[in-house]
Amino acid sequence: MCNCNVTETVIDVRQIMPRMRHPLIFNTFDQLAPGEAFLLVNDHDPRPLFYQFNVQRPGAFGWDYQEEGPELWRVRISRAA
Repeated sequence: MCNCNVTETVIDVRQIMPRMRHPLIFNTFDQLAPGEAFLLVNDHDPRPLFYQFNVQRPGAFGWDYQEEGPELWRVRISRAA
């Protein structure tokens, strides 16, 4: 089944103040329905965020790199079905 008309949410945090990034990302994640995802865009590897997800939402998320630098990282973060 194609969800061709569904637009995926993209969060580009490159222009967002660093202290506001993780709260925005977690708030967005918490609003996802099971199986939904959003695309995170960043100017560095968001590995610390991955570790934070493992602590705060263990087993509840998917993490799929779409692009891995060196200047742009894109990660699809999904809520487990």
